[in-house]
Amino acid sequence: MTIANPYLNAPAGPWLRGNLHTHTTASDGRQPIQKVIADYAARGYDFLAISDHDILTDAADYAKLDAHGLILLPGNEITRHGSHLLHVGADKFVAPHADRQQVINEVNAGTGFIVVNHPNWEHDFNHCPFEQLDAWQGYVGLEIFNGTIGRLDGAPDACDKWDRLLARGRRVWGFANDDCHLPVEDMGLAWNMVGTTDRTPAGIVDALRRGCFYASTGVTIETIAVEGSRIRVESPDAGRIIAYQQVGREFANVEATSLEVEVPANARYVRFTCLGRGGRSAWTQPFFVTTE
Repeated sequence: MTIANPYLNAPAGPWLRGNLHTHTTASDGRQPIQKVIADYAARGYDFLAISDHDILTDAADYAKLDAHGLILLPGNEITRHGSHLLHVGADKFVAPHADRQQVINEVNAGTGFIVVNHPNWEHDFNHCPFEQLDAWQGYVGLEIFNGTIGRLDGAPDACDKWDRLLARGRRVWGFANDDCHLPVEDMGLAWNMVGTTDRTPAGIVDALRRGCFYASTGVTIETIAVEGSRIRVESPDAGRIIAYQQVGREFANVEATSLEVEVPANARYVRFTCLGRGGRSAWTQPFFVTTE
């Protein structure tokens, strides 16, 4: 058995906290960009990406602003003509082609990557149908939690579609973002904790692309370790930790702050959810399993 560990070279700490999905008055956000940056910095964030709808915000735009100590990642939410896609670490503007595979291909020709946004948004819980998620190739991950959808139609959580993709052998990461539009209400709902010592946009983008991060709505994961065929997760503010394999099947569930499991012989992937108070959660990335 071989376990692919996305956290293999992760630093002991501190990890970097950031939001990748953020709007300003340049599109449909309620606050100007400088105020948004200042508010996230005041909340103790380490990095932020501005992702206005079909508008590239890049290093040249950030150079005109006070970063307040934040590492600012270029971004764009590709919106018109189809399901919404987040262009993280954008080095160029990519037009919102109706053919979303063309969008993904153009993004992948540069330095950034694509995350599929809020798959379970809207009245039918199906902003991005599973058939599209399964057909598209080359995107890095999907939002398994989108904070703002909690006040809209649909569901903020998309672990159902994530597990279906993982069970089909798709190696995609799970992201959690605010999708901030409103001041206060939409801030600090969900974030990504990135394991890197490279405090640059390129360093953060690289760690995200490799899956060296976990997603959270308020729960901390302190230890993620692989030893042989065993995986250990420690979360000091969790009340329950659950281990999953395909297709979203629980194979371990404890009321504790730590869980160590033997990876099942038939597992194609394993992932963990750490549950805390008030509905708060944290999600590890999947550990992909192959057998010789």
